[in-house]
Amino acid sequence: MREEGAQFRPREMLAALEGAHVDYVVIGGLAAALGGATHVTFDLDITPDRRRDNLDRLAGVLRALNAVLVDVPEEVASAFQLDGPALGNGSIWNFVTDHGRLDVAFEPAGTSGYTDLRRSARVLRVGGLTVRVAALADVIRSKEAADRPRDRAVLPDLRRTLELQTKPPDAA
Repeated sequence: MREEGAQFRPREMLAALEGAHVDYVVIGGLAAALGGATHVTFDLDITPDRRRDNLDRLAGVLRALNAVLVDVPEEVASAFQLDGPALGNGSIWNFVTDHGRLDVAFEPAGTSGYTDLRRSARVLRVGGLTVRVAALADVIRSKEAADRPRDRAVLPDLRRTLELQTKPPDAA
C-alpha cells in the first residue's frame, strides 16, 4: 500500500482534474486557505458533480494518479473497482495518490452538494489553473455542521477571515 505521507502537491492533482474537464468545487482546508485563512492543510478535498460522465472522468483521473482507497479495511480497498458507478454509490471517498491525499465528498456536512456549493463558489487562478473554490462562508457552514474537534479548532480563524473580508472600509 502507498505511503500516506506522500508529498502533498495539490497543483498536480488540480491540473489532472482540470485537464480531464472534471466538474468539481474545491472545499475544506484548501478552499479556506485560498479564501485567505491562515489554515494549513495537507489534503485536497473536492465535491464533484454527480453526473455519470463527470464521475467517469473523475475515476479516470484517480486511476491516472494511482489513487488507492484509505481509511477502509484492506480487503475493501483491494476489491474496490475505481469507476464512475462505484464512485457514485458512495458519499465520501478518501484516496492517497502519487501527489498526496485527495478526498471526495459528494455532500459535505451542512450542504446539499455540488450545486449548492457551486452557487457561491469563486473561480480563481491557482498556479496557472482555473479552479472553482467554495466560498469561505460555505466552508464555515460545512465545518460548523460537521462539528468535529479539528473543525471547531479552525472555525475562529475562518470566521475572523470572513469578517475581515466582509467588513466595510472605515470611513475617513
